[in-house]
Amino acid sequence: MPDRTLTVATYAAGASLAAITLIYVFAPTYFIDNAQSSTSSSVFGSKKQGVVGLSNPANDCFINSVLQALAGLQDLRLYLIQETHRRSLDDGRVYARVVLVGADGDGATDDFAGRKDLPEWKIEGLQAGLVSKGLKEILDALNERPIFRKTISAGPFVRTLEMAFRQRISRQQQDAQEFLQVVAERLCDEYHAGRRARRLARVQALMVDAEQSASPPATFGPHVAGIDVGSVRNATDAAASSAASARSTNIEEEGGFPLEGRFESQIECLTCGFKPQPTESTFCTLTLNVPRTSSTTLNACFDGMFKTEFIDDFKCEKCRLLHAMDLMRRKSTTGTAASQEQARSAMAKLQLAIETNPEKPPEDVSLPDLRDAPKRRIARHIRLTHFPRVLAIHLSRSIYDTSNLSQKNSAKVSFPERLPLGGLLNQKKYRLRGLVTHKGSHHSGHYETFRRQDTPPPFSNPSTFQHSEVFSNPAMTPSTRQLVSTEQRSELLSPSPSTAPKTAPTTLPSDLRTNAPDVRRKGKHAVAIEHKRTKRQQERWWRISDEKVKQASTSDVLGMQREVYLLFYELDREYR
Repeated sequence: MPDRTLTVATYAAGASLAAITLIYVFAPTYFIDNAQSSTSSSVFGSKKQGVVGLSNPANDCFINSVLQALAGLQDLRLYLIQETHRRSLDDGRVYARVVLVGADGDGATDDFAGRKDLPEWKIEGLQAGLVSKGLKEILDALNERPIFRKTISAGPFVRTLEMAFRQRISRQQQDAQEFLQVVAERLCDEYHAGRRARRLARVQALMVDAEQSASPPATFGPHVAGIDVGSVRNATDAAASSAASARSTNIEEEGGFPLEGRFESQIECLTCGFKPQPTESTFCTLTLNVPRTSSTTLNACFDGMFKTEFIDDFKCEKCRLLHAMDLMRRKSTTGTAASQEQARSAMAKLQLAIETNPEKPPEDVSLPDLRDAPKRRIARHIRLTHFPRVLAIHLSRSIYDTSNLSQKNSAKVSFPERLPLGGLLNQKKYRLRGLVTHKGSHHSGHYETFRRQDTPPPFSNPSTFQHSEVFSNPAMTPSTRQLVSTEQRSELLSPSPSTAPKTAPTTLPSDLRTNAPDVRRKGKHAVAIEHKRTKRQQERWWRISDEKVKQASTSDVLGMQREVYLLFYELDREYR
């Protein structure tokens, strides 16, 4: 009898320990996932889910605000995960050797190619991806889900940045936009340097394989019928050309740097209608000037940069050649016969240059002095040619007077939650993900960050049942789509009785079933409740001031019109 009582007591104690363990392990996650919006100004005061704050030991609010805003950009986090993982999978020798600009045979395809005066130590750091790794670590730490208040330091990332540039970062009244531009351009340069190293390694590997496959076997003598040196060389050249043609396709699959965009500047002479070759520039942060008014809109700031601008007193190349043609025409009717023949020859060359390329005048024809060229009125157009996946907008609020003294423009700038850009045929739509505000004067103040609370998982793979590699694009690539024929698709969708599985089909996991709710299964009322819950979740924001974290709503964010300084928009998935 005592043994039975002891056994029952032992089972009861074990069950109690198991229940306590389950509550201790799963209760925090349950309460975090099911936490409702709190009306308290302090997030951690009500023990709800919050985000990690950043300490401010030495005027680091310009660093903390930018890092918190970058932590809320899902496309940037996904890029950092892909880039660092790609570098870990590649052989270390790919990035160990310094690849100079143009060594891969295609060095003029990115903005980094124009910086040919970079020292080798800086190229080594760019190929190693020092800042990319450091930023990924700090963004991962900022995206933790702490139960109680948690504060970390941005010191490790700052030291990584100082080691990459080999210089100290001053804390004396720094600008958040300058810090963002330094980090974004460094990430962009690291991407292009790594891409160049991968491209060169890929081409060299294809060349080696082509030479090995095209060379005759060593066991056979040089007198084997049907093999000569010429055919081997031709086969090697063909393999090299095929490798070069496949190079661009492989590079395009990487997706590019999400903050990098391009715009094109085009001028047009209003007298002769000549349009020179447009100049294309890349950007990581788009700077828009705020007009000196009491209130304005973000669209008006865009118009200030992209609207047609008229410029007077411009020296048009084609008008200059036409002016030279008139002078030569006068010389062809006067003077000696030799001078008339020389003038007619110059006219023919000028006419050919006018018809083909006015920007390249004939070298053997003496043109009139540039000061005597006619002055024309031109129209200047700027348009976006490549829309970045993450659009970082800087609202320039600096005002300079005649004495070179600067002050802050405190005009109200209303900005939308949904931002459409582009024309009617290629319109893109962006969604607001975060912003950085500034309170104070032009010489002092404090930066704060607003970022959305909704964090959709950036690691989902819509092509779960298709061929996918580690750093593949989320959508199915065209090459993968071509591998699946019509017959194979029909077999995948409706298998034949001979190939059908004998076991009963298993149901999908709950997380997959909730991603595509069925109205007939859930009912209209349940779908409406879920839609309302999702909409309410999208209205929640974090307001972060260094280590202080508060909750905010979309109306609070859109109301920061006088303080808004940096805006971060993400491109909608359907427009990519």
